[in-house]
Amino acid sequence: MTSLSVLVPVYNEQHLVSTSLGRLEILDGSPHLERVQVVVVDDCSRDATGEVLRAFAAARGVQWLENGPIENGVELCGHGRQGKFEWVFLRHVMNGGKGRAIRTALAEADGELSVIHDADLEYHPRDLARIVKVFVEEEADAVFGSRFAGGEARRALLFRHELGNRLLTFLTNWVTNVNLTDMETCYKAVRTDLLKSIPIVSNDFRLEPELTIKLAKREARIFEIPISYSGRTYQEGKKINWRDGVKALWAITRFWLSDHVYQEDAYGSQILGRLARAPRFNAWMADVIRPFCGQRVLEIGSGTGNLTRRLVPRNTYVASDVNPLYLQTLRGLTLDRPYLDVTLTDVTKGESFPTVEGGFDTVVCLNIIEHVDDDLGALRNVRAALAETGRAIVLVPRGPDLFGTLDEVLGHKRRYTENTLVELATKAGFEVQELLHFNRVGTPAWWLNGKLLKRRSFGLVQIKALNLLTPLFRVIDRALPFPPLSLIAVLRPTSARPDAAGAGPDAAGATGGEPGGGVEPDPARDVSASA
Repeated sequence: MTSLSVLVPVYNEQHLVSTSLGRLEILDGSPHLERVQVVVVDDCSRDATGEVLRAFAAARGVQWLENGPIENGVELCGHGRQGKFEWVFLRHVMNGGKGRAIRTALAEADGELSVIHDADLEYHPRDLARIVKVFVEEEADAVFGSRFAGGEARRALLFRHELGNRLLTFLTNWVTNVNLTDMETCYKAVRTDLLKSIPIVSNDFRLEPELTIKLAKREARIFEIPISYSGRTYQEGKKINWRDGVKALWAITRFWLSDHVYQEDAYGSQILGRLARAPRFNAWMADVIRPFCGQRVLEIGSGTGNLTRRLVPRNTYVASDVNPLYLQTLRGLTLDRPYLDVTLTDVTKGESFPTVEGGFDTVVCLNIIEHVDDDLGALRNVRAALAETGRAIVLVPRGPDLFGTLDEVLGHKRRYTENTLVELATKAGFEVQELLHFNRVGTPAWWLNGKLLKRRSFGLVQIKALNLLTPLFRVIDRALPFPPLSLIAVLRPTSARPDAAGAGPDAAGATGGEPGGGVEPDPARDVSASA
């Protein structure tokens, strides 16, 4: 069982909106839904839509508020429950467009799933029950209802309009490499927490390509099902026209080039979204550490799985993170990888570490311990998770003299030298098997951007250049006269377990960090060692 929030933007639909909303009550019979929340946003209609909504609400026992509270240009008009249904009625003080109405409705959504439903009669809510079923059975992140995939019934009209839809779908598929049949469909259902984490900026019908492209870039598991469609003509009130098609063409280009796919959050998710645009760099890092990985692997700070995908398959592989958005993406990887498990693991909390029989033979910990106050305690937790014959692979940023604005943005507490890293590992109960120098080419770029220019972001052009030039960097890196930007320590547990006393102050003294408690989120899983 799950819950569904239905987001209904309404503008000048006085003749159809009551029937459209009433048809949603068919969802009362869905065996998969325990609750349905309907959020209706009147986008400052100029006809009698407001009066129709008032009457509809009254018929369902919803008290209509006269001069309801207004916040950020949104007036609360009514809120009530009737059986399985919860009704919320809002009104924009000024017309903002479909996209803005969806954002307003989404802010109120509290169901596990959210779906967009237009206030006309082109789509029938009976198909929503089938859409919800896909979420339950397939663990989907998003389900689109396709008008062109063979539904039970489809009204035949507006051939040239359909050609335009198919062209926009083709172009969207080209830039996302996702084989949809109907990108412009209204029935886009998405897990609510995922949908809320996507920054939607379009105020009109450009919402459709924007949401599709950003879902694809977030690597969402998107499914399609055929739905019925009873389109209407322009004489019957259809609003979208050829001008919206031209705007959609520009939107496809814009959102193809953009990597703004995360809302700003405490985990620095948007920074990860940008750094993940360098898959060749991730492949380089994976190739360096792969020879040291065994068959029972725990990866700490897996992010969205950039390294995970390159290090599997293994007999047992546990990917972990603390960011719920990343964990959701990682769980999507487990459905066709029976050897892969996903869990929340905080490197500073030993009780959060998973266990396997015999202990892990490998713990991968890249770009993690420089983010925490107690790096010694973190390494001791890693040591406790390992089998006695296992190894830890730890990557840290090198060079305290390089510490600058980019480190601050990434949440680094410190940078390391070879000596401080070895000393830290020894105190944690490890001996250093190998100490690898990684990414010399990144050192001058990091100094230029973080120390000299004091930049606080990674330019998209820089990340794309890094990805493009990584094959060259792999060849020349060892020959460059620069110190490495990162150190990779391959660690073996010593025979004696470490003494647990004095973890915090020792760690700060050994590495130049600041003593204290708490955990800083890691906004740059996998690739914070990049230039």
